[in-house]
Amino acid sequence: MAATAVANNPEDIVAASYVGFDCQTGLGKSTLVNTLFASHLVDSKGRTEPDIAPRSTTEIHANSHVIVENGVRLKLNIIDTPGYGDLVNNDQCWDPIVKYIKDQHSAYLRKELTAMRERFIPDTRIHCCVFFINPTGHTLKPIDITVLKKLSEIVNVVPVIAKSDSLTLEERAAFKQRIMAELQHHQIRLYPFDGDELDAEELDLNERVRNMLPFAIVGSERTVVVDGKPVRGRKHRWGVVNVEDETHCEFVYLRNFLTRTHLQDLIETTSQIHYETFRSKQLLALKESSAKQQQQPAPSA
Repeated sequence: MAATAVANNPEDIVAASYVGFDCQTGLGKSTLVNTLFASHLVDSKGRTEPDIAPRSTTEIHANSHVIVENGVRLKLNIIDTPGYGDLVNNDQCWDPIVKYIKDQHSAYLRKELTAMRERFIPDTRIHCCVFFINPTGHTLKPIDITVLKKLSEIVNVVPVIAKSDSLTLEERAAFKQRIMAELQHHQIRLYPFDGDELDAEELDLNERVRNMLPFAIVGSERTVVVDGKPVRGRKHRWGVVNVEDETHCEFVYLRNFLTRTHLQDLIETTSQIHYETFRSKQLLALKESSAKQQQQPAPSA
């Protein structure tokens, strides 16, 4: 999932692009997006009846929505992606999402380099990829490591444990430790990043976020009643999981992180690090290509 915003938009609207990526179909990308914004923005492809054939996303789809929160108009570009571990042969299965992210950089660069460029360039760049982890309780699979390496080079990656109510609190804590140990072993750099321009309070906030990764989340669009009050949650035989109860899951922390405390930083990090790296490589390649053409001898008459 990804968050972007465009400052000084002529329509005073914040534009945000979200992309979720998971190791298999059915980990709840659509449900989480709908839960984050308390609106039904994406239709789930999960089965609702036993006689319905299994459905899954087979290609990348982008959907745009406008919601209003606290007087701020927020334009959401929600990118639905296929799960990458659903096939027998998963070789290079990450290519479609990597290509899509790079294509958004490329589209922005083309508009930026035009002679009569727009004052406000529509920004469809992906600023944060929410990576869904299967709640197995074990550790990451080799393919997960490979995909995370590819993604972390081009986009801000935030890992989450999907459907974390399937784990006990002790299992969840141990699972988090195994995941982070493996990511550190493979030197995979996750968002948020620290910089010299951050003050002590911002550095402390980033450290607290890193200590919480991966976020253990539960999504639900259903309303259940707890102590006479309606809440969004999941009802089990042993009780109810309230998605907005911080003692049940870390959904509230993830929502605040993506849409409030770090939204602007996600934008700036994408622009100053990921997009700038892409832009430099593209312009350097263009310069080298032009130099080679100039060095070639002119065709004889």
